[in-house]
Amino acid sequence: MKRRFLLVSVLLLLFSYIPPRWVAAESVLLPETNSGAVLCAPGVYPESFGDCVPLGPSVTLTRMAQLGLEYPPRSLPALKPDPSLNVLPYRYYKVDNTTGTGFYPSLEAAIERRGATRILPPGRLLYVVYTSRIDTERQGTYFLLPSGNYMPGDGSTAQVASSFQGLEFQATPRNAFGWVIHPSGAPVYAQPGRFRPALRTLARFDVVQVYSRQNIEGVEWVLIGPDEWVEDRLIGVVQPKAIPPQGVTNDRWIEVNLAEQTLAVYDAKRLVFATLVTTGVEPFYTRPGLFPIYKKLETENMQGAFEADRSDFYYLENVPWTMYFDKARALHGAYWGTMFGYPASHGCVNLSVGDAKWLFLWAKEGDWVWVHDPSGQTPTDPSFYGDGGA
Repeated sequence: MKRRFLLVSVLLLLFSYIPPRWVAAESVLLPETNSGAVLCAPGVYPESFGDCVPLGPSVTLTRMAQLGLEYPPRSLPALKPDPSLNVLPYRYYKVDNTTGTGFYPSLEAAIERRGATRILPPGRLLYVVYTSRIDTERQGTYFLLPSGNYMPGDGSTAQVASSFQGLEFQATPRNAFGWVIHPSGAPVYAQPGRFRPALRTLARFDVVQVYSRQNIEGVEWVLIGPDEWVEDRLIGVVQPKAIPPQGVTNDRWIEVNLAEQTLAVYDAKRLVFATLVTTGVEPFYTRPGLFPIYKKLETENMQGAFEADRSDFYYLENVPWTMYFDKARALHGAYWGTMFGYPASHGCVNLSVGDAKWLFLWAKEGDWVWVHDPSGQTPTDPSFYGDGGA
């Protein structure tokens, strides 16, 4: 009796058991396509996907590659220049006196304000070179000038030049690149448009690569990485183009892009250097055109005024690494507080001290400077332009 009961129990248990793995396996089987094709393996397919089905990572990676984006990302073939290029053998002082500053033959004469050998008129931008500073207990601060004269401090402040430097290139990059120019940085968004939280914020002078552009309701956006968009106005962009402009008679030229406020240097039809600059502000535009460098000077004193009352008078001693290319317009270092990436000069192309020295060492008299404005907003009529200035 017990044996019969045990046999029945075993049979009932066997018939009631259905292997769960059969159900699971059956539920995930996909119907086979007519062609028997399979999903494309992750990778880049530059011409066609062949017999595989273009879905998933293969599509994403291929679309990225079409824009110049690679995974992992490709770095720019560039290096920072030698930081010692920023060093100058001069000390500069910003003159803030609004009534004029006298230069005196001795310290005693300067203290007593008598017998000035020269008067520096008031102006908006006044910088002098000095050799030493003298602080007195009661009569204030004075500066000994290279000429041997003394100048009262008159509340002036010493100026520290910008340490910003561009990039040296070992090869011409495949896509555009640039620097963040806005003082507050550049917010990065997952999609073009500001109506969503920013992913992060890039700092001023951060370097980015530019892969694509898109205009949303009149605002230009640039793609700087996978699902990373920044407003174009916050970036100074260089679009490498190693083809000589019409009129260049050798394989060496300097491109100045007025719309982007960038400078690019080409040698043997290859990009070798690029940086941010400051060019002429309205109405003192840097004149578009193709010009040869006609004079190189390690330092130059610059002064001038354009307003009838000379209220905009400027006086700049020992402007370093100066190269004239269009009348009084020159490429030169700017040791004063210049906002690189924005127009502000009287027509010259201002560079950081380090960038100006790099360019000075590379360039020769007769090399070409190509100034252009892709936006078309800069006047091109020669009659609009005077001699220009710093």
